This record gives sequence, structure tokens and C-alpha cells, in this order.
Amino acid sequence: CEEKRRVIPVIEKLKETNLNPLISLDTRNLSTMKKGCEKKVDIINDITGFNDKDKISYVSKNKIPIIVMHMQQDPTTMQNNPKYSFAPVDIYNFFLKKIDELTSLGVDSANIIIDPGIGFGKNKFHNLDILRNLTIFHSLGVPILVGLSRKSLIEELTVDNYRSWGINKKSVSPSKRLSGSIAFAMHAINCGVQIIRTHDVFETKQAMICQRALI
Repeated sequence: CEEKRRVIPVIEKLKETNLNPLISLDTRNLSTMKKGCEKKVDIINDITGFNDKDKISYVSKNKIPIIVMHMQQDPTTMQNNPKYSFAPVDIYNFFLKKIDELTSLGVDSANIIIDPGIGFGKNKFHNLDILRNLTIFHSLGVPILVGLSRKSLIEELTVDNYRSWGINKKSVSPSKRLSGSIAFAMHAINCGVQIIRTHDVFETKQAMICQRALI
């Protein structure tokens, strides 16, 4: 399929380098997961939260670390008026049940990473509520990953601020969202989040180095 055609050659090339990189394969398709594992990827990331027992059985059998992301509905409908009682608690309860399901089907809890899915089936207020309450996810006992880099949330907040000053700012391109990405990444780090997904690796790492130098 098209997905395998695009990602497998990249994995092969990375494995040929002397960089010895950890490779995370982002897919919700079991066939791509299987092909990726054949090519020795290190982590499988599924935006649908391993919503299929065949996928769970496969990663359990192969003892591969997984990233379980929360997403309301599916990519085509997730932003159609998403609703929560209180997003952080609703998502916490989702992970509580999901971790129990995964471990009951043989997945080692040491191989589970959770991602609350900023921007996936959440509006601005849901996303901010999650970010303000990131620390509650630590009690689930598994590492937390957040993806905040260049998200539309940064554009929304920037445009809102401009408009509050009477400036009709209509958009902020992804390439102009680095500062917001780093601000959110540092917040996540200060909340104890273990893994940050970012487009701008050097800049984010530099911010982390400087932050940690103050501790």
C-alpha cells in the first residue's frame, strides 16, 4: 500500500546509517506494523490507541514498545464539535481502561507509553485543560509523550491575542510556530513529561539544556 511504500524505504535507509537511531513507526495499520517490525523498528505509535485486538496481540507477541494515543472519533470526524465532561479526566479514564486491556492481553506495562493526543478530537479549551493538568497522567505509571510542535493550538492562541488588540491577524503558518512549540514543550518538561515529539529537534533540545542548567 501507499503507506508502506513511503515509510519502509526510509526505515531501511536509517538502519543502514551508523547513527544507531531509535525509530518510531507511526501507523494504525497492522500490515504496516508487521512490515516495520520486520525492519526492526523500535517503537510502534498508533493514533487510534490500538483499538483492534489483532494489533494488540501482534505487539504483545513481539514485545515491542508502543505509544498509545487518545483520539476522539477518527481523523475525518475528530474535529466535528468534540465534547468531553472534562477532557483531562475523560482521557485519564480512557487510558486507565486501555492500559488494563493491553496488559490483560499480554502487553508488558513497561512497553506502554501514553499520548493524550493534543489536537486530535479536541478544541482549544480541551487542549489547554489537558496541558494544565498533565501531571495527573503520572499516576497511570507509564511514560507520557506529548506532541505540541507547530500545532494549530499555537496559531489559535496567537490569532486570539492579536485580535484582542484590534489587529486582524488571520493565520500563523506552521513555520512561524516555533516559539509557541518550545513554550509548550518546556511546560510539559516541567510537568515531568518524559518524551516530547517535535519537528525542531535542535531548538527544543537547546531549550531543555538551558532549562535544566538552572536546576
